[in-house]
Amino acid sequence: MNTQVTSSQWLAALVLGLLPGFALAHEGASLPYGSFLAGLTHPVLGVDHFLAMVSVGIVSAQIGGRAIWTVPATFVGVMAFGGLLGWLDVGLTAIEAGIAISVLALGLAIAADKRLPISLAMTAVGFFAIFHGYAHGAEMPSVANPVTYALGFMSGTAALHVAGVIIGDISQHYSTGKLMLRVSGAAIAAFGAYFLAGAAA
Repeated sequence: MNTQVTSSQWLAALVLGLLPGFALAHEGASLPYGSFLAGLTHPVLGVDHFLAMVSVGIVSAQIGGRAIWTVPATFVGVMAFGGLLGWLDVGLTAIEAGIAISVLALGLAIAADKRLPISLAMTAVGFFAIFHGYAHGAEMPSVANPVTYALGFMSGTAALHVAGVIIGDISQHYSTGKLMLRVSGAAIAAFGAYFLAGAAA
């Protein structure tokens, strides 16, 4: 039995051994600052996600009281579950439509300037959070650390909620601010309708 290894066999083994490393390095280029920052920027850089997250904060500020923290906390918590579903690719459909409807509905709620029941607001944002979370999880880069990436998009979402709460709270103290908030809500709803039309096309 010939046990000698030729130089061509050594070369072939070396190339095959290095290919996974080259592939990983290439994919890793999509995460230049790591999994956490990749997750952090996902809800911030997507216009539909951005508008929905800020709107959740504004709506919670319009309701006031404990809704200021319970409504955003519900969104972040359920969104984490949605992210897990997206990462597992369970086959949830109409994701873009669900996200678009969330922007439309939250924009209309802001424009209406009504004190929604906390239970209704929590139920609605929890429902919307499934779609947003699923999108985050499904679009996670394959080389990202799932836990770190999830912590990133949860942190980014929470920060946008806080920004929305601040905007909503400050606006409540001025008549002009309330008017501008309602106009902004109508504009957000218009964006939601545009996104929905795109998702349905």
